[in-house]
Amino acid sequence: MTTVAIAAQRRLTDLLARHSIDILRVSLGLVFLGFGVLKFFPGASPAEALVARTIDALSFGLVSGTGAVVLCAVAECFIGITLITGRLLKTGLVVLAGSLVGIMSPILLFFTDLFPGTPTIEGQYVAKDIVLAAAGLVVAARALGARLVPPATRAAVD
Repeated sequence: MTTVAIAAQRRLTDLLARHSIDILRVSLGLVFLGFGVLKFFPGASPAEALVARTIDALSFGLVSGTGAVVLCAVAECFIGITLITGRLLKTGLVVLAGSLVGIMSPILLFFTDLFPGTPTIEGQYVAKDIVLAAAGLVVAARALGARLVPPATRAAVD
């Protein structure tokens, strides 16, 4: 690598170390806020029926139908707002952890309905949540004190 290329790579690495997790946090927040807002409008979310069915099963029928969907919408919007703003972040991450249990449980509860051969749209919706869970872990690690730090020194040739 040339000296210019090495310097550019170092600058990029420093930039990514400083900002990539914050960008991930805000992006994750926008996704949660967007999906949460959809659930306030009947028929707008492709996961609406699955949410109602899942919360009904997890709560043993105590929370069902519209109440279940509104509960999920409120939780997702709260998570999204905390991730976007960084305020009450640890609280939002606790709610996210609890929500992920509910979000991922359809895989166990309704696997054959979600993946009857090829994934249904609901199955795809749940499958993408694996990536959201992983992103949440990275954001949580940062919120608990972990840091992404560029290497102090680099060999001239990588």
